Amino acid sequence: MSVCEIQAHLLELYGTEVSPDLISTITDEVLEEVTQWQQRPLETMYPIVYFDALRLKIRDEGSVKNKAVYLALGIRADGRKEVLGLWIEQTEGAKFWLRVFNELKNRGLDDVLIAVVDGLRGFPEPIKAVYPQAQIQTCIVHLIRNSTTLAAWKDRKELAAVLKPIYHAANAELAEAALDAFAAGPWDTKFPTVAAMWRLQW
Repeated sequence: MSVCEIQAHLLELYGTEVSPDLISTITDEVLEEVTQWQQRPLETMYPIVYFDALRLKIRDEGSVKNKAVYLALGIRADGRKEVLGLWIEQTEGAKFWLRVFNELKNRGLDDVLIAVVDGLRGFPEPIKAVYPQAQIQTCIVHLIRNSTTLAAWKDRKELAAVLKPIYHAANAELAEAALDAFAAGPWDTKFPTVAAMWRLQW
């Protein structure tokens, strides 16, 4: 966002006129802190790290463009959450994720126990290249979303409810039994790829 755009935004939202010099001074200060935050050292190990990319509309060079904002969210050993980093790129892809993982490694993150991902094709390879011992877990929310996108709008709510016993099961054996029951039922006839998708992620 340019200084003129910030100036116009402040005037439109708050009715406040701010000089270009003041905006430049403030953004220079903030950018210095942002850079320090982006380069800060990380813990050597996070038990769980969520990796995802969000599609957002971002103003860039005077126009609004769809971009991917890459996010790494770590869960510390004491349970606290920490945003490890944010990166902006034109699209989401496994190649850029490799750059993210290498940056995290260079900042001190040596080990990830569980990497939670969205099922992007080619995602496990860059994770394994940098963190070979990490267990890769597909995010349940993404798995449910991917399952329900196969259904017509009127069937989605009911399909999501039928899948619930699988991911709400008390243990792996009960979850597998619930998946078998789903696969033996009428929903599997209607959407045969859903059970296969869940088994693939098992």
